Amino acid sequence: METDYSIPVLRDMEDFFQSQKIFRPMRVQRYDTGQELSYNITGIAPARRGKIKLEVENYVGGGYAGQVYKVKVLDIKCPDGPISELQIGRSYAVKILVPTSGLSKFIRNLMYALSFQGPFSAQVNPTAARAGALWQKLIRRGAGLRLGTERAVVDILATFIDPVLGSCGEISEWVDGRMWRFEVDDNLDGRRKWKIGDPDNNLNSPEYRAKRMFMTRLVDLMHEMGAHELARQYEWWTCKSQPNALKRLENDDNPSEGNVAVDFRAGMALLPFLPQCPADFKLIPQGILRGSLVQFDRGNIKKLKNFIENNAGAFKGLEDVVNELELSDAAYRDSLPDIAHHHVKLLYSRKIWSSILSSSVESWRIRKFIDEDKANRLSSNRFLTVNFYLWGLIPFLGNLLRKLTGHQDYRRHYGRLFISWDYFQRALRARMAESLIRWHRAGRLTEERTRKLSSSIPRFFAQTPLSLLPAKVHRFFSDKHFFRQSLDNIFARPLRLYFRAEEREQWLFDMVSQGEQKGMLTTQEADNIKNRIKEPFIQKYLKSLAVHVCTAPVTQIVSVLVAIIYVKLHPELSWQEASVRAGLILGLFQVIPISPGSLARGLYVTFLVIRERNFKDYNIAFFLSFFKYIGYLAFPIQMAYRYPDLARFMASHWATSAVHIVPIFGEHGALLEHMVFDIFYNNPLNIRRRIKERRLKRENLKPRRWHVPAYIFLGLILLTAIDYAYFIFLGGFPHLRDIWWIVLWIPAFIAAAVTMGAGGATLSQRVIWGTLSGTLIGILYAFSNIYLSDIFTGAYELLSQKQLLGEIAAKAAWQIFLFTLMAVIAAFIAEIRPLKQKPA
Repeated sequence: METDYSIPVLRDMEDFFQSQKIFRPMRVQRYDTGQELSYNITGIAPARRGKIKLEVENYVGGGYAGQVYKVKVLDIKCPDGPISELQIGRSYAVKILVPTSGLSKFIRNLMYALSFQGPFSAQVNPTAARAGALWQKLIRRGAGLRLGTERAVVDILATFIDPVLGSCGEISEWVDGRMWRFEVDDNLDGRRKWKIGDPDNNLNSPEYRAKRMFMTRLVDLMHEMGAHELARQYEWWTCKSQPNALKRLENDDNPSEGNVAVDFRAGMALLPFLPQCPADFKLIPQGILRGSLVQFDRGNIKKLKNFIENNAGAFKGLEDVVNELELSDAAYRDSLPDIAHHHVKLLYSRKIWSSILSSSVESWRIRKFIDEDKANRLSSNRFLTVNFYLWGLIPFLGNLLRKLTGHQDYRRHYGRLFISWDYFQRALRARMAESLIRWHRAGRLTEERTRKLSSSIPRFFAQTPLSLLPAKVHRFFSDKHFFRQSLDNIFARPLRLYFRAEEREQWLFDMVSQGEQKGMLTTQEADNIKNRIKEPFIQKYLKSLAVHVCTAPVTQIVSVLVAIIYVKLHPELSWQEASVRAGLILGLFQVIPISPGSLARGLYVTFLVIRERNFKDYNIAFFLSFFKYIGYLAFPIQMAYRYPDLARFMASHWATSAVHIVPIFGEHGALLEHMVFDIFYNNPLNIRRRIKERRLKRENLKPRRWHVPAYIFLGLILLTAIDYAYFIFLGGFPHLRDIWWIVLWIPAFIAAAVTMGAGGATLSQRVIWGTLSGTLIGILYAFSNIYLSDIFTGAYELLSQKQLLGEIAAKAAWQIFLFTLMAVIAAFIAEIRPLKQKPA
């Protein structure tokens, strides 16, 4: 993850904190490039101890389970002998099992506490962290058996405790890898029918299928080895497990090889009443059948040992790992109340409560709730430990009480706050430094503004309310330059993109360079696009894309104007009623599929088609432009005809940028991201292939028209029969609102039948005939419904012919609109549906 903030500024803020000389330690969320870290480590196989010094090369990212860094070993000292694979000068991955986000940490810990009635063990219990690492080492060896190579699972080398962040951590091999590549695939039908183990049969998306097969086989292996709950990390339909498996860059050219599992640390506990993803609806009952009401990382040690006994040769040299895991896992499970598993044993087992209290003391020490002196006193005084444990049950204040009574630095700090005005001011400035570090990292403040705020308490507190807003909104309202730049990007830049070719070229050049850095384009693909930027068709599409960007604010502006006008025209509304209705108007404009902005885009493309008398080069954009949201992808998808690399990149760039807004499931590399790419890029290609296949199938058939009036008459008969049945059973003739839920299906089915039965007629003819059938059914049904209603109820004699026609016209208007709409949709669905394959 590239830094877009100034590390020297962060160092200055850290120095500013230290200069205040307050008693409590600085609250650190994470580390930055260039920082040196020193740890006491324990190897995995063998479990030798040592000291290691690391330099942070890059912050990779993180989630609920923790934060990941790429580090380089500067020095290592192991008196008992070398730790396998750890060498000075090489790069490794470090995962520290505490989230960077305070909100993520709160949610994770809350879910874990509800599940196991204790703190998040992987963070605060070295035995739990150790057990997870040992499981991973054994699964890696099992991968050599079932997946053909141990390199299918990342190698874990050592565990440690980070005293600054207050968390356990682990060191693993560094994998030069990437997420999956978006693959152009015009045969999604074949991919959707494909199952694990089926032959390729010349299917596309080889990398997608290889990753799914890899993750499925890994899950099967983990279940076979007894790691049932850890397998959730790689269940496909969690929809967020895909980033846990990377593809090694050394196998970049081979879609079927190089997949490697890199993350075996669960972040969120699974409660039976709170499924978090589609796969959980299957995993919850499976867990209950195994006796696990709540699920996280529990494994079946007995099943693991049976697997190892049956494959003893493959696990040679890991006997100590198995023995240590058995002891560590038992100690870990006994360190939590875990009512769902211990049941009534909690009421009488002194062993379990002794383990719970001992591990609690260690967790308080790691999280800096207590100092070493207090830890020693608690370890020797069980009564004091029980009281200390019970304080944690007090909401919000429990941990504060622990710090006040358990850590001398915090006790001195909070004591001096109330007796020394000078110390209070210094503590306030120190607190400002911590906040400014977070704000600057998040992009809320520039370097200059961060330094300015550090020197002014009033200015800092004026910014504090804005810190509750999203980072860009905070900066928009607090930074004049960013405010002007944002307005320029919204209103002026699209116009410059339209009128200035050099700015359009630079815009595309920057996007392509960014895509290359993120791995969305290879270097060769990026160079190929950059070399063709000046070609006429690319310029034309870029110009059109600029128009699409210009229309982005149209819907918002129109919706606000409509809301204001509505409120002005209804002065009788109270302030609360006016606010609600204005909100409904604004919300309606966000959900309607065709909006003022999309209409503007569609009309512009229509203008281009008419002016250039060229439909072929706009055939996809012409239809997509009229729809909201997906209209922005109209021209990227249109480029697929002439520039497949550029089209693939731009479609994926726009689609994935939008999907990343979605919490959790919108993560880069997750399934939702790929689904969006398929919807907006591959699906149109899939539809085009189906239409082509249907055209080839029909080209030797003669056009057929005679069935159109017959099907229209059939539709009218069905609708009349529905009306008559309603009259017989319920009395009175129905209005459309009474039976719309069944009536609207009739024009849809008739339109589909018309287009499917049109023989060798062209696509446009088939769709027009299907649409026309819906329109005519709407007109005829209006006549039949009114006339039959009047005849059966005797109202015909009371109405004049003029009144009768007026009533028919009013009813026909709605029915024509709805029936035509249903007919158009049904006709298109009939044309783009998959062709039935003849059995071999």
